Amino acid sequence: MASEVLGWWGVPLAIIAGTLRGSAPFLLVSLGECLTEKSGKINLGLEGTLLMGAMSAYAVSYLTGSPWLGVIVAGVAGMFLGLIHGWLAQQPRVNDVAVGIAMIIFGSGLAFFLGKPFIQPSAPQLPTLSLAGWTQIPQLESALSISPLFILGVAIAPLMQWFFRSSRWGLLIRAVGDSPDAAKAMGISIFKVRMASIVAGSFLAGIGGASLSLFYPGSWSERISSGQGLMAVALVIFARWNPVQCLYASLLFGGAQAIGPALQSVGIDAYYYLFNASPYILTLLIMVITCSPKRTLTGAPGALGQAQE
Repeated sequence: MASEVLGWWGVPLAIIAGTLRGSAPFLLVSLGECLTEKSGKINLGLEGTLLMGAMSAYAVSYLTGSPWLGVIVAGVAGMFLGLIHGWLAQQPRVNDVAVGIAMIIFGSGLAFFLGKPFIQPSAPQLPTLSLAGWTQIPQLESALSISPLFILGVAIAPLMQWFFRSSRWGLLIRAVGDSPDAAKAMGISIFKVRMASIVAGSFLAGIGGASLSLFYPGSWSERISSGQGLMAVALVIFARWNPVQCLYASLLFGGAQAIGPALQSVGIDAYYYLFNASPYILTLLIMVITCSPKRTLTGAPGALGQAQE
């Protein structure tokens, strides 16, 4: 690693490199959840979607030799789970949290069952984009290689913000999320708008899973997601349902995830598990702060979490 070559000066570089590598899943899943929640629904099942996307991408890449085909299939797998979630979540008097928990169990169970043959084999990985053209040190070149899916997420964030503010479809989604009764009176199909939002959001979450298995850590196992799908829900709240702020929050979460490995690379093993728990601690703090009755959730869609009548 870079920190092994540069000593203590390599620790911040390792954290930056880990941030660029580890923030891609957070970014793509949070953007997908932001799109879903803007329509007034919560998709807690994104943890299962993330795992299904990771497994599908890895399996297709191994079987076909094409990691990009794996990325596409991961998105399609996410859409499949999104269709199920979208239909269930819009049935009368159905609770979003209960549906989300059910989809976590279903999505993760399906991924574990179908993915068992692909735990050991090595699949082709996505190509990398290097930010280390200024150095010939192999460790630095490896540390500063980023995923093209991260670049994709960075591009989507401002486009999604523009979409919500200036496009007709974005305004329809916001109308449904803020006041479904008013949107219905205008002749807007609440079911169709929310279904499209959930499916599109699940597509992005599936691609987020592909970034896990085809870039970093670049393997498939049943524990690969480490709860990142659930963390993304807290991340969206922290970002106040703003896609660009989701980008900043994803970098923060990715950086928190990189602290433990960066310190371990220079021989600091004490409190290793505590440092590795940084993203979970950050999630807990965000939930405690944002759930305070003295705070108002600015930017929250008005109908978010309401049961379907």
